[in-house]
Amino acid sequence: MTPLFVIFLLKKYNGLALMVFVVAGVSDGLDGFIARYFNQRTVLGAYLDPIADKLLLMAAYISLAVLSLLPASLAVVVISRDVVIVLGIVVLSILNIRIEIKPTIVSKFTTFSQLTTIFWALLDPQLIRLQFIGQVLYWSTAALTTLSGLHYMYIGLNIMQNALGNGSAKK
Repeated sequence: MTPLFVIFLLKKYNGLALMVFVVAGVSDGLDGFIARYFNQRTVLGAYLDPIADKLLLMAAYISLAVLSLLPASLAVVVISRDVVIVLGIVVLSILNIRIEIKPTIVSKFTTFSQLTTIFWALLDPQLIRLQFIGQVLYWSTAALTTLSGLHYMYIGLNIMQNALGNGSAKK
């Protein structure tokens, strides 16, 4: 749904883009619920689902920043966090350090804040520039995203230090 979302944004059909964004979110939630409820989780799904989520999120922040509906600096913060997390996973993988990837409570609040900011920006582009709530969303999203990124870096460095200190990484 990401290409459709971006096309609607570029054509300035914000209402349709919002609808696609909401449908993507609801279908993602239902998919996850069904997979857990019927114990239909797969390794492939465990990788593809977060990738699809991140693609939509990154496309939203880039598109909204390019269209000046969100500050470009916020898009940079959001995308940088995800790039740092992926690079950390790659480094741990290269060092043959196995990790279990699971969201932290900080990252759950971060995701909620990021999604709320996108939702708000799509509701009414003029409204977000004029209202105090838009500024609160920008700053809280930037702060939570930064905090979450630093938290994951801390976790990753601890994992690496423990694995290398215990000699469990393949040399």
